[in-house]
Amino acid sequence: MKNIFKFLLCLSIITCITPSLLKAQNKKPLNLPFYDDEPYHYGFILGYNQMPLAIDYIDNFQNVIHPATELPSSDIFYGVPDVFLNSDFKITDISPQLTHGFTVGIVGNLRLSKHFDFRFIPSLSLGERKIVYQMVSLQKDPISEVINEVSRSIPVSTISTFVEFPLQIKYKSKRYYNSAAYIIAGANYKIDMSSHKKAYDAESRPKTLIFNRHDIAAEIGAGFDFYTGYFKLGVELKMSYGLLNVAKQDNYLFTSSFDNLRNKTFQLSFTFE
Repeated sequence: MKNIFKFLLCLSIITCITPSLLKAQNKKPLNLPFYDDEPYHYGFILGYNQMPLAIDYIDNFQNVIHPATELPSSDIFYGVPDVFLNSDFKITDISPQLTHGFTVGIVGNLRLSKHFDFRFIPSLSLGERKIVYQMVSLQKDPISEVINEVSRSIPVSTISTFVEFPLQIKYKSKRYYNSAAYIIAGANYKIDMSSHKKAYDAESRPKTLIFNRHDIAAEIGAGFDFYTGYFKLGVELKMSYGLLNVAKQDNYLFTSSFDNLRNKTFQLSFTFE
């Protein structure tokens, strides 16, 4: 919810300052006066993104006691006493982390009408998806049989390279001198090209959280076009929310505390068309 609030706040700020920016253009010459009458045009996109994950937790997951058999390969517990690895445990918290990435792509724009365009923007997005698991081991003292709780944080991250194929409908306002506002909505098919072959040990146990390669996301955003003497510059803020569960379900600690794990992306883009 915090990320969505930040997204809406940035959108509101941009909306508030736009009228004053447009008013300052009253005396400027009209650049590219017939640009929007062209049936199609091309360009490229550069963007900054963040890829937090959205988690649907199971009910009361913090109090579920997991058997030691749910522990994966001991590689992630390097330096931890064996007694920790042979004990039952609880997962008290699963926290997605904000990370940073970038996007590059090609813009294809088809004019549908005066105010509507159809856009296809094949892109390459690189970023990191990261989750921190807070784990509590329930160690039983062999003499007193008293159960001691030992906490440990387990960071799990993966560098993802997405090939994306977003299809969007763009609604643009009436041009005001050399500027215009617009909103977009559409769907995005994503393929995660990162290899998962090294994510399993010799016994085929996962050493980390495994992600599915394919995802479909719904997208919505808004931005402004600025017409220069040589090209049109677009500044756009977009949110993307995955519709599919991207976690490969298994019987280990990484997926035993939630039902669904979905991609979520916030992106600030600059288009040059």
